[in-house]
Parts: sequence; structure tokens; C-alpha cells
Amino acid sequence: MSDTPETKAQVADINQSLYDFRYEESDKDFYKIRAGLDESIVKKISEEKEDPEWMKEWRLKSLRLYNEIREPDWGPDIRDLDIQKIVTYVKPKTEMAAKWQDVPEDIKNTFEKLGIPEAERLSLAGVGAQYDSELVYHNVKDEVLKQGVVYTDFESALKSEEWGPMVKEYFMHLVPPSDHKFAALHGALWSGGSFVYVPKGVKVDIPLQSYFRLNAAGAGQFEHTLIIVDEGADLHFIEGCSAPKYNVANLHAGCVELYVKKNARLRYSTIENWSKNMYNLNTKRAIVEENGRMEWVSGSFGSHISYLYPTTILKGDNASCEFTGITFAGQGQNLDTGAKMVHIGKNTSTVINTKSISKDGGICTYRSSIQVMENARHSKASVDCSSLMLDSESRSDTVPAMDIRTDDCDIGHEAKIGRISNKAIFYLMSRGIPEEDARAMIVSGFANPVSKELPLEYAVEMNNLIQLEMKGSM
Repeated sequence: MSDTPETKAQVADINQSLYDFRYEESDKDFYKIRAGLDESIVKKISEEKEDPEWMKEWRLKSLRLYNEIREPDWGPDIRDLDIQKIVTYVKPKTEMAAKWQDVPEDIKNTFEKLGIPEAERLSLAGVGAQYDSELVYHNVKDEVLKQGVVYTDFESALKSEEWGPMVKEYFMHLVPPSDHKFAALHGALWSGGSFVYVPKGVKVDIPLQSYFRLNAAGAGQFEHTLIIVDEGADLHFIEGCSAPKYNVANLHAGCVELYVKKNARLRYSTIENWSKNMYNLNTKRAIVEENGRMEWVSGSFGSHISYLYPTTILKGDNASCEFTGITFAGQGQNLDTGAKMVHIGKNTSTVINTKSISKDGGICTYRSSIQVMENARHSKASVDCSSLMLDSESRSDTVPAMDIRTDDCDIGHEAKIGRISNKAIFYLMSRGIPEEDARAMIVSGFANPVSKELPLEYAVEMNNLIQLEMKGSM
């Protein structure tokens, strides 16, 4: 049978070979704790990190909660994830470097391939690079430091006389270990991550970035990000993640806590390119004070299973949030993603715009939650989620939840699910465009509302993933 537009209907999965390289980790260059999870492991991690006493007790309390809390029974099946087979702490035997030339060669080559130094030179105010469980490189431009902005690795902030009390005040208060099983796991095992404080009235004109690379097979990564944008301040923070592919499970259970003070603004952009052996059980949460604004831009392109629902608490009057996200699930992927908004203040507003793409049996589930509390009068929320299935084997679901406790609000939800039109493919082909390019054009057009919100280098990366790496197959 000939290959007509009506009979060819397959698009190959996103090719993540850019990220699928690795370096062997020898005992000479890396310290690895034994696999598993028990009190002795948590104490050993605390000892290795020279925690203050309160943090050691926090870890042990979190471990007890982890053992008590049940796994979620409403999302993708994670029974194959065995924490006793996960190496929870892998430390490169090197000090964190402030100069790129001082980073060990294998690690430096990894980040060079991922384009981190180039991005820093061209468009970033500061960069932190984490490799497995610890940061290996951190640098901030002088003009940002002169503004009083603090951007450092989390451990340095924790042990700092100046910033340690702030870390203790804010650490895991937005995401308490009792919140769910993997928040408790994070509280016990956290390592690495970033601390950012932007003083009152300071506007950081160019972004800060953290990049997380999990290189070790069968390992977990548990970085903690804490950002405080003080009154009237403005910041754009970018987060990138990737890992090579292994035939054993890897785990990512990081935590992001964002505090947006009165009249402040924070944009938090993420592109996750985890490999397909990754369980991504990440927790992200923001709280926004009066007249503050939170903006999320989220791209999820990897992992075997994801549970990821960035949450925003609009506490102050006139606080606002915009969430823009895209998810791409291919063969062997079950990505359960979405967003949660809690309206507490008066005149608060939310806009959610998400896109999901699934193919080759991939599963995308969009899960949203809008809560409007009793006193949140005159609040507005608009939710728009669209799904594109590239074949008949794939699946897309939308699971919206609305908890509205006042009549004095305006809430809307719209969901659209569809497939690529063969007529549209035929039309483009009749204009001389090859079928593979025609399909990529349609998918890129579908994803455009998200890609245009990304920083330039990430928008290019996302479009390359979709447009250049989608190859026709029978």
C-alpha cells in the first residue's frame, strides 16, 4: 500500500540524545552513600553536610513522617519505585568553584555540552550548576551583587550568620514535610539547591539560573530552592534539569519555595528534560502578598512518571498569577501535571494556559485545582487546557477541580482535546512541504503560546526538540 497522507500518521518521539551522555563516576572522584533509606543514612548525610543541630532534627522528623504517610493512590502507578534501591547522596569530591576553569574536567564537559557557560556569558546574571547531590559551580555578576541581591548555594546560606536565620524562618514552611510522602522524603534527604534574596525595590534586569544534572545511575536528587523577592522587587529565575538514560530507576524529589512580597514580581521558568527512567516527584509552591505577581512558565519533556503541580497561594488583595505550561509524553511516559491556585485575598486573579502533546502510547493528564476562599470576593480565574494526540495509541485526560466558597467571583474553565488533522497535513504537503516538516509545523504552532513565553535560549531548545527531532516513521 502506498504512503498517502491518509495512511501515514506517525511522528517519532522527541529525541533527547542531546542529554543522553554520561561520564563514569569512580570512587576516587565521587563519594556515594549506600543505597536505601533508614535513620543511619539520614544521620550520615547530615554529618557529611555538617548540618546545624536543628536541621539534623528536621531530617529525622521528616523521615518518621515519610514512614507514616501513604503513597498517593490517585495518580500514575509508582509501585515499581523502590527507595531501598536508590542511592540518596552522591557527592563529587571537589569544592564548589567560582571560576569555570576550576571545575573538574568531566563535570565541566557535561555542562559545556548542555550549553550552560555559553548561556551565562550571553544572557544570565548568575548561574548555579548542580551535579548529582551538590553544587559544583556558582557565580554571580558584580552588577547584581552591587544591587544587594543574594544568590548562593543553599548550604552556604544555611550556615551563614547573616542568612541562616532567614533560611530557618522560611525553610519548608510553604511545603511542610507533613504535606505528602515525597515532601517528607525531601525534608529528610534534601541536598544542594539555591537561595535567592532580592532586596526591597531591586529589579534584576537579567535572569538568574540554576541547572540540575543527575548523572549517577540509580540515584536520587533532592535539591531545595528558596527564593524571597522582597517588597517592590522584580526577578526572573530559570531552572533547567536533565539526566542520561539508564536501565534502572532514578528519582527526583526536589522542592521549590517562592515568596513574593507586596508589590513584587517573580517569573519562574523551568524546562525539564529528565530521561525516561526518572520518577519526577517534585513539589513547587509560591505565596503572593498584596499586589504581588507570580508567573510560572513550565515545560515537561522527560521522565518515566511525573507528579508535578506548581501551587500558588494568592494571599494578599489584588495578587495575581499566570501559569503557562507544556507537556510532551512519548512511549513509556505517564506525565501527570497541572497547577493549583488558592485565592485568599480580594480581587485576586489567575490565568492558566496549558498545552499537552502525547504520542506512541504516551499519557498526559492535566490536573488543575482552583480554590476560592470565602473572603476572596471579586476574584477571577480562567483555565484553558488543550491536548493534542498524535496517534490513536496515546491518551490525554483533563481532571479539573473547583472549590468555590463565594458567589462574588468569576471562574471559567475550557478544555480541548484533538488529533492532528490529515486534511491540514495534506494541504501543507500540497504546497510543497514534506510530511515530517508539516507535522512539526502543526505541533510547533500548537506549542507556540508556551514557547513565546520562554527565555530565548529555552524557546529555541524547545522548538528544536519539537521541530528538528520529530522524524516521520511508519
